[in-house]
Amino acid sequence: MAFRSNKPLRSFGPTVIPHGQIENSEGNVTLGKIDHGVTENPYERRFSPYDFNGGTCIAIAGADYAVIAADTRLSSGYEILSRKMSKLHKLTGKCILGSAGCKTDVDQLRSVLDIKMKVYQHNHRKPMATPAVAQMLGNTLYYKRFFPYYAFNVFGGIDEEGKGAIYSYDAIGSFERTAVTATGSGQAYVIPLLDNVIAHRNRTDEKRDLPKEEVVELVKDVFISCGERDIYTGDQVEIAVITKDGIETIMFDLKAD
Repeated sequence: MAFRSNKPLRSFGPTVIPHGQIENSEGNVTLGKIDHGVTENPYERRFSPYDFNGGTCIAIAGADYAVIAADTRLSSGYEILSRKMSKLHKLTGKCILGSAGCKTDVDQLRSVLDIKMKVYQHNHRKPMATPAVAQMLGNTLYYKRFFPYYAFNVFGGIDEEGKGAIYSYDAIGSFERTAVTATGSGQAYVIPLLDNVIAHRNRTDEKRDLPKEEVVELVKDVFISCGERDIYTGDQVEIAVITKDGIETIMFDLKAD
């Protein structure tokens, strides 16, 4: 007589555990719904056309001079890509552009400005005046306002009256003429010092005109202090002193860590 059991036959293949359960010695235990962000939701991959490569730029206007300075460190995240990358760009013999931000966008902006400067030189047989270059830079940035250059600029030089002229910009071309300005990763560290020592704001003592030699020494101290707080500022500071006689460049070593 044949014996028939109502129990299902045991399978010797791999055991399939239902989703949301784990197996232990006491049997399968049901867990709450677990979502690791990969199995059930779309796996997201993000791309950004921009990268912030750090660095700090400052500019100071004097009675008959302008000083523009920037460090030479090029970074990405926690990696130093270069220790000798200049952030200053000469546009004429009387004005210089300082740029921090995304290196590729800064290079593209410089190329566009150089082309416009050459066209003006060929058409008018003279270099563009510093206030005119400042307006052209603002127009160039505003033209790209819907996909902006990720470049934060300070611009300065000598105007037609021989006075120092400094201009501060945002990313889409809004600008103003000012006595001192700064941009880049160390902006928040240097602006309070510049406002107090150079612009003489919130002080009751008499303001005096600082000679360019004293301003250069102050700029060195500013970058030493900034480098202690900002990991993206360091290695060297490049200081350009612009006068009616031309441009003098001074290099000063900062800490390299």
